[in-house]
Amino acid sequence: MSQQQSEILHRIEEKYKKIDQNPDVHLEGLVWAKPITYWDYIMPDALLNLQVQRTTLPDEMVFIMYHQINELLFKMILWEIDQVSNNENIDAAFFTEKLRRISRYFDMLSTSFDIMGDGMELEQYMKFRNTLTPASGFQSAQYRLIEFASTELINLIDYRFRFTIDRNTPYEHAYEHLYWQAAGKDHATGKKSTLIRLFEQKYKTEFLDKMESYNTTNLWTKFKQLPEDVKQDPKLIKAMRHYDYTVNVSWVMAHYHAAAKYLGEAAATGGSDWRKYMHPKYQRRIFFPELWSKEELENWGENV
Repeated sequence: MSQQQSEILHRIEEKYKKIDQNPDVHLEGLVWAKPITYWDYIMPDALLNLQVQRTTLPDEMVFIMYHQINELLFKMILWEIDQVSNNENIDAAFFTEKLRRISRYFDMLSTSFDIMGDGMELEQYMKFRNTLTPASGFQSAQYRLIEFASTELINLIDYRFRFTIDRNTPYEHAYEHLYWQAAGKDHATGKKSTLIRLFEQKYKTEFLDKMESYNTTNLWTKFKQLPEDVKQDPKLIKAMRHYDYTVNVSWVMAHYHAAAKYLGEAAATGGSDWRKYMHPKYQRRIFFPELWSKEELENWGENV
């Protein structure tokens, strides 16, 4: 046995002793283990069988796959955010690198809308969209979690009601005044649409839990907890601003323009007034407001 093999066996022995396991059992298990393959590890067969059309129109497959890719990217974004949220000792370099990764994912999302915007026939879309009602991209739970994980709840409250909300407000009350609630309610009666009722039946309990857990660990709060010299790091500030603008303006407007191409003046599949719900100048979603000038805040989303 070579010196290198001996050292490896010693490290394996130490590893399993630390967790009260017999290393000999695990070593013998390797004798019977199958070699790993790409298809076992990445599971493309399972992944590629998740696309199930509801109609006979070919371009519906583009629509399905595009949104599934979005959800995978959302999962990658949450994975990176949670590494910041769960880290007690963050320096500028670590925070900046995570924000750069997250922003790259959103940059991909922002530039990818051409795939859907130019990749489907309008005639086909206008047919299969009726089959999807009342489903809507509005119902992406991961996107809502990204918002909770990125900023303080006050910055996600409908702009008209922010003065009534503070840190002592019950989460249930704050939830009912989140900006996206307006897209799922009848403005005259306050009655919730089927779109939002189904969404809440599935995810509301999880949302309330995450609103609470991210209350002190969201990116904006974690940033404000940093030492003053770290908060002044220009690369970190640039990364924060880039992420904020990418998510709340670039990505939103790419979605907005793609929707405009197909919907025109029509309502979204969930029945919402998507123009006012989506455009950043109306809801003024800003994750890190103190990193923007007064003029930038006043003109948020105006010139896009």
